[in-house]
Amino acid sequence: MFDADDLADIRSAKEEWEDETLGPTLDRFGERKETFTTDTDGHEVDRLYTPNDVGERGYDDEFGFPGEEPYTRGVYPTMYRGRLWTMRQYAGMGTAEETNERYRYLIDEGQTGLSMAFDLPTQMGYDSDDGMAAGEVGKSGVAIDSIHDMETVFDGISLDDVSTSMTINAPASILLAMYIAVGDRQGVDREQLRGTIQNDVLKEYVARNTYIYPPEPSMRIITDIFEFCAAEVPNFNTISISGYHIREAGSSAAQEIAFTLGDGIEYVERALDAGLAVDEFAPQLSFFFASYNNIFEEVAKFRAARRMWAKIMEERFDAENLDSKKLKFHTQTAGSTLTAQQIDNNIVRVAYQALAGVLGGTQSLHTNGKDEALALPTEESVRTALRTQQILAHESGAADTIDPLAGSYYVENLTDELEQEAFDILDSVDDRGGMLQAIEDQWVQREVQDVAFERQREIDEGERVIVGVNEYEVDEEAEVDIEEVTEEDQRRQRERLQDVKDERDDGPVEDALAALHDAAEGDDNLMPYIIDAVKAEATTGEIADAMRDVFGEHQGGAAL
Repeated sequence: MFDADDLADIRSAKEEWEDETLGPTLDRFGERKETFTTDTDGHEVDRLYTPNDVGERGYDDEFGFPGEEPYTRGVYPTMYRGRLWTMRQYAGMGTAEETNERYRYLIDEGQTGLSMAFDLPTQMGYDSDDGMAAGEVGKSGVAIDSIHDMETVFDGISLDDVSTSMTINAPASILLAMYIAVGDRQGVDREQLRGTIQNDVLKEYVARNTYIYPPEPSMRIITDIFEFCAAEVPNFNTISISGYHIREAGSSAAQEIAFTLGDGIEYVERALDAGLAVDEFAPQLSFFFASYNNIFEEVAKFRAARRMWAKIMEERFDAENLDSKKLKFHTQTAGSTLTAQQIDNNIVRVAYQALAGVLGGTQSLHTNGKDEALALPTEESVRTALRTQQILAHESGAADTIDPLAGSYYVENLTDELEQEAFDILDSVDDRGGMLQAIEDQWVQREVQDVAFERQREIDEGERVIVGVNEYEVDEEAEVDIEEVTEEDQRRQRERLQDVKDERDDGPVEDALAALHDAAEGDDNLMPYIIDAVKAEATTGEIADAMRDVFGEHQGGAAL
């Protein structure tokens, strides 16, 4: 690093450069625009960065080495030189059979982790034959009505051979129970089950609205999952605290960091209040971020988030286990940046976003298909998305050295700025009584909406160029194949569900649901009761309803 005398010399040299070299060029040619900024509600980008923009700082305190605090440079000492990130393509096709086919295809094509997308009824805790599910069965992912559907998804796929991520929140306990039950039927030891459930209900109230229960019982279910998995399924990540959906709702990068870590703080505090020890459950926490188009801001965001979480876990919660301080995260390229116009451009967007995730040190990565602005991705677009990761891993050189942008005056300055801005936002959250209270007061939602509104204004007025949308447009679009879920697909799913209900023994189902209902009224851990209900062949909707009857349903509106 540079000492005070070095910095003074560099400052003087920069002033001389500005007067003698830069000035005449600006007078003659100017620049493309008056102000340059990073992405959504971004930071102003200076013309040039020097050591003065980094300053005098101790290397160990702020940067450190990979695998050591404060983890700015990565959570593992060898990073991708030891093992590549998990290539975890998000997939869920209308029916369990189709999803199984897609998984087998992806595994054959070299995917290294599975990721389940669920349809909207499953996400809301409804069966496919429920009136609330009409027209939505299988549309946004796979319909999972019972353990039989989960078994079909993993037919021929041993759960001790794969790591599975499930993007499920309000009914996460039910889908996790089904996964555990399938593992039990396959004879897989629960300690061998690996994967992640999203299980992040707080961000549902902010960004997605696929909630079921009010906040308090939702938080109870989450802490029950923490406790159960720490004892029974220790290699399964019990939550993926998600900034992705907050960013997709329109937040800035700094807000994405702050509100994500704010949710993490809330979950840790609730688990501690429930009597859990921080170093018993915190190593199973994981995070989920978006990766947008501005490569440098995204890399700085990931580095800042790692450093912040290490400080938060040590200073707020006195964590001693190093694994409790490591922010491990999955990254998905930004779905909201994909355009229906000139969809081949989306391949390029996704590649740059994937590069940012890898340069930022992600642990797993999903790359979107080019056609996801229109429908579920086709097999061809999924293969291209996966090949994007494989080319990045094996041909680009990005995986050959750790944290390759470290030491860039720009990236280090931006990392510091994002960290400071995110901590300032967290201070505002604390002043409002914590993340749950800030969400209940709709403050978080308003903050995100303000940024989203401004971004859309910039696009509408042409201040922000979106290639193929408000600049470089073409008159005609090529025809594209669309992956569709038909009414016939939906009818077959409802018939399969009816077959399950007709053929099962209703006595054990009723007993298991009654026991779950009683446990919900008390304070027992709910997970063993949910697993019993799943094994008795109770359906997703029936299990969710047993808890709805006790907890009620959250009604969206001005306040939670």
